[in-house]
Amino acid sequence: MKNELGTRSSEMVAASQELCDRFVALLPVSGASISISSALGGQSTIGISDSIAARLEQLQFELGEGPHWEALRTGQPALVSDIHTDDATMWPMFRSAIAGLDVGAIFALPLKMGAVTVGVVDLYRSTPGPLRPLDLSAGMDLAQSLSAQALRHAAVSADDDVGAETSLSPAMRREIHQATGMIFVQLGVSATEAFTRLQARAFADGRPLSDVAVDVVQRNLDFSDPDEYSQ
Repeated sequence: MKNELGTRSSEMVAASQELCDRFVALLPVSGASISISSALGGQSTIGISDSIAARLEQLQFELGEGPHWEALRTGQPALVSDIHTDDATMWPMFRSAIAGLDVGAIFALPLKMGAVTVGVVDLYRSTPGPLRPLDLSAGMDLAQSLSAQALRHAAVSADDDVGAETSLSPAMRREIHQATGMIFVQLGVSATEAFTRLQARAFADGRPLSDVAVDVVQRNLDFSDPDEYSQ
């Protein structure tokens, strides 16, 4: 089982790394990193293009400020076309920490599943300058395509916490399957997508998958209701 999980995790990391490289190829940026976050403050990096991207992500996580956290908090892109001059009062510790890095602009794009923000794609460019609207749209589309894969990676990385359904009791497995079927009907999506949405909610809330499934089955959580789904 451990070897199987390790293989699956390695495959997901490789695929995420490829997507990280695709951001760099698609957009006028120098580097990228991709991470997922939970409501309990946990963070898992699933792709980094280079050492500068790694340092930018590390600093933001350590300092608790920067475009990454803005995108995660608001669910909207956080775009800084000139990190040295744009609104210098924002993120003062982060700006000071990156003063010696070859970074001119930073763009943080949210990873979303429905109304839930599950992670962030952090992009940087060595020279200042804004993202064109077409580039921003393309970046958001690519980020959207990564969201489901990021949640699957989270399930594996949690080391059976939400991913190993076989460790659950038969009753809990039934609840998860029933909840998946209800989400399937509520959203009109595939069964795979419905299960991924269930995982996304559990991960974003920092709760066991089985507990969220029970909420769905007991009709305390309706994924077709945008107000409830965004809680």
